Amino acid sequence: MNRGFYIGRFQPYHNGHQYILEKIARTSDEIIIGVGSAQLSHEPANPFTAGERVLMITRALKRIDCPFYVIPIEDIRRNALWVAHVRSMAPPFDTVYSGNPLVVRLFEEEGICVESPAMYERESHSGTEIRRRILEGEEWESLVPPAVEQVIREIDGVRRIRQIARNDGDSRSPW
Repeated sequence: MNRGFYIGRFQPYHNGHQYILEKIARTSDEIIIGVGSAQLSHEPANPFTAGERVLMITRALKRIDCPFYVIPIEDIRRNALWVAHVRSMAPPFDTVYSGNPLVVRLFEEEGICVESPAMYERESHSGTEIRRRILEGEEWESLVPPAVEQVIREIDGVRRIRQIARNDGDSRSPW
């Protein structure tokens, strides 16, 4: 049994994440997806709740031919203990998949196998870029799976992102 672990904030889940998970599914018997910074929401960089991100991921992966588990993981802000925290929150796993240098370092220091798959069109497929486009009223829908677009619309996520990005002195309407 080869169980892979992939962690991200998924703010929001996008086609780059989908691409990586489809690749992981080809070599893993099961996938654990860690929703990082699970305690954060309703902030410009973290607009979605852990539950909303779980919904995005679950719906987007509905057709993937590999069992997967989506586990919210809160931050503990102590890097030396973080891997132990992750391992206590997730089912056992064999391989970690990440391109994040800190994540790679922390798991390698604990002797866990880490693979860094190539990112998919990183310039446009990032949560930062997608949130920027939503905020500016630009096209963003092609950067996320259709199921994720549907979730964002269901929860009024476009309005939320625009509203929480305003400051107290901002009199312009985000719409």
